[in-house]
Amino acid sequence: MRPLPYLLVVLLLLTSLVADSQNLTDLKDREIVFRGVNVIPMDQERVLTNQNVVVRNGKIAAITPAAQTTYKQDALVVEARGKYLIPGLAEMHAHVPPVDDMDPIKEVLTLFITNGVTTIRGMLGHPRHLDVRERLKKGELLGPHLYSTGPSFNGYSVKIPSQGAEMVRAQKQAGYDYLKLHPGLTRQNFESVAKTAKEVGIPFVGHVSHEVGVWRAIDAGYSSIDHLDGFIEGMVPGIESMNEQQIGLFGMYIADKADRSQMPKLMQALKDKKVWVVPTQALAERWLSPIAPEELNNAPEMVYMNAQTRNNWVKTKQDLQANPSYNKAKINDYLKLRRDLIKACQQNGVGLLLGSDGPQVFNVPGFSVHHELQYLVDSGLTPYQALQTGTVNVAQYLGRSDMGTIAVGKEADLVLLEGNPLQDIGQTRRIEGVLLDSRWLPKDFIQNELKKLAK
Repeated sequence: MRPLPYLLVVLLLLTSLVADSQNLTDLKDREIVFRGVNVIPMDQERVLTNQNVVVRNGKIAAITPAAQTTYKQDALVVEARGKYLIPGLAEMHAHVPPVDDMDPIKEVLTLFITNGVTTIRGMLGHPRHLDVRERLKKGELLGPHLYSTGPSFNGYSVKIPSQGAEMVRAQKQAGYDYLKLHPGLTRQNFESVAKTAKEVGIPFVGHVSHEVGVWRAIDAGYSSIDHLDGFIEGMVPGIESMNEQQIGLFGMYIADKADRSQMPKLMQALKDKKVWVVPTQALAERWLSPIAPEELNNAPEMVYMNAQTRNNWVKTKQDLQANPSYNKAKINDYLKLRRDLIKACQQNGVGLLLGSDGPQVFNVPGFSVHHELQYLVDSGLTPYQALQTGTVNVAQYLGRSDMGTIAVGKEADLVLLEGNPLQDIGQTRRIEGVLLDSRWLPKDFIQNELKKLAK
């Protein structure tokens, strides 16, 4: 079983963060106007040039050519000529520290929101997160809208089928949004969890255990499979006779044995069963890749991670690269196969959701979302398709008709950018400001918050 090393990495990283953030003045009683802005509505691939976007009471009230707009005299006017407005981004594989201490939780929330991430799905739940979710809804905390899984289902937390069923019912009653599945579940224990989840009406998401396999996972009705977990294994003949040490994390050591002729069958199964996919390619490209850990450790955003976290990340990657099974050429081929799987999902109508697994090895919360967008484009998606994974696709997945696009009546979760991300996906990093409901975070506020978080 592999859950213990993976879970230890996650827990160690999430509990070593410290925070400091502040609330903004709520502007619900005032209109907010983006004047002269170029709007990327995300209803189709287009740009509405030189528009005035009026926000009132947390909703988009008007989108009209700049010369035709009227607004109240006391409105907060954001001069946005030449800039671009997109819907707020979603991180669908985020991690909120699973602790009672609010300081590290506030820090992670701040890193997300200052990077234009206005919705997150927390993927390692804790009772404290239920309170955080409600405080975020009320505006008592500054941070993204939160959907939360419960504590992990894995080979150590679920020993027998009845225990899994009991955990499902308890998490449903507690009010979690999803169940998080980690590795190590036996087939019988998984079947008990999946059956009970369907009975009580709570979706399950995350990893695919080795004994379960991707084909059973798809048939069981995962809401989303994250990390492309089990995909490569599911295309390898004789996988049942291999142990998890031979396979490696997410099939990294057996990609050369994958039968690519199985890829269409895999895509069709995912589509037929309406299983969404959260690739977290940033995790593979940064943790599992042959890139030297020292190079990643010197990235600008690492200043927001404390020394203990960064040292843990360096050692984790060094230990991986020192494994006798680790072969740089084969790992590069493995990364290429993952990119091909992502492109196949897009081409075959399998729903993709933006997620980068931050914080995780060399994935700083918020910043890693922009890396993920670039990795999606590197996999063959257009910038528009990449943006869809974090906007309209998320709205569809969540069943939320009030988010994901810029249109009158929609929620005013918006990100103002310096340049056009449809031409260069890297422009999503050049943030001029973030609007969360009725709270405007201008660039100077964002820079000041990030400065306070620098270690």
